[in-house]
Amino acid sequence: MRLQQPGGKHEAAYPSARKIRRACSVELYRTIKRLNRYIPAEKVEEAEKLYFRKVAENLLWIHEHRDNRKKLADWWEANVCPDIAALWDVEPKRLSAAFRSAFGG
Repeated sequence: MRLQQPGGKHEAAYPSARKIRRACSVELYRTIKRLNRYIPAEKVEEAEKLYFRKVAENLLWIHEHRDNRKKLADWWEANVCPDIAALWDVEPKRLSAAFRSAFGG
């Protein structure tokens, strides 16, 4: 019997920058659909860049909690929601509810 080394084949690898960027884009797209409000493309792009930057800054924590959608949604609500709500001129509570509905947390 062989013992698995840390970082073995059953451990999830960190996502690439492209995967993170695409996931952020999809999550915001689904959130906008649930807001049922028009958001200009420039503001959506700016929000995607902001969201990507915040995820990149906290990648270790996010990767560690990747299986806990509620914790991730709580993190998003505390760290990302206020900035995007101000950018899109949306009530933070409403944006958070739309994100949770889209994200599943």
